[in-house]
Amino acid sequence: MTENAVLVERRGPALWVTFNRPEAMNALNSEIYRGLIDALDAAEADAEVRALVITGAGGRAFSAGADLEELARFDAQGLDPDAQPGEGMGGTQAFSALRAFPKPLVAAVDGYCLAGGMEIATLCDLRAATERSSFGLPEVRLGLMPDPGLVELSRAIPLGEALQIQLTGRPITAARAHSIGFVQQLVADRDQLLVEVDRLVADLGLGAPLATEAFKRVVKAGRDLPIEAAQRERDQAWEEIRHSANRMEGPRAFTERRAPEWRPAGTEGRDR
Repeated sequence: MTENAVLVERRGPALWVTFNRPEAMNALNSEIYRGLIDALDAAEADAEVRALVITGAGGRAFSAGADLEELARFDAQGLDPDAQPGEGMGGTQAFSALRAFPKPLVAAVDGYCLAGGMEIATLCDLRAATERSSFGLPEVRLGLMPDPGLVELSRAIPLGEALQIQLTGRPITAARAHSIGFVQQLVADRDQLLVEVDRLVADLGLGAPLATEAFKRVVKAGRDLPIEAAQRERDQAWEEIRHSANRMEGPRAFTERRAPEWRPAGTEGRDR
């Protein structure tokens, strides 16, 4: 895994991934994309990791978007003209990995969160931000086209709000992002951001692993389905959960007034 452009740290039940190019406003290059994909793979394989947190180093930016200098070099090399912006750098692959990640994803935003940076935040399940942060998709002003920023954003916020961000390229404040529901936790500064995200991750870690992953899967799939089909997704997940050992452990621990001892997702087995 890249050690310079991406820093990876285990903090409690979460794996923290820090984009570490503060001198470049944490611009997304091939190193960052590879490091992010590696971290997602590692977190998914580690049963002790209950969530993954993404943040940016330096205090100025979560990420200001793709590294346009590297993008221009890829374009100059005559890559596939039908490729998405950043595809050769690994952006498309990173977005796919984020979409497929089964555990909770949290974006901890301090500073500028623009273009590809906002797209990564959009693909996270929960977002926390400092008051000085800002969010935007300037691609329309560059003749480029977002991927999850175009497809996913209107699923996270009202359509008119998404279109205003997408069509004007004008960034919005963290306070505005919070008021429209894009940001779930709005805090004063970076120190408080770290405290709030640690608290959030601790809460995420209290849930049964199988249930947590099933909840995310059902909600993500169900939002695109008619209610009857969404109900079938839920029923199928419940059939898996209700026969697991953790299904019995939760009520038993509550009755015995102790913390539950969860088995990791994928290892619960049937309770006998």
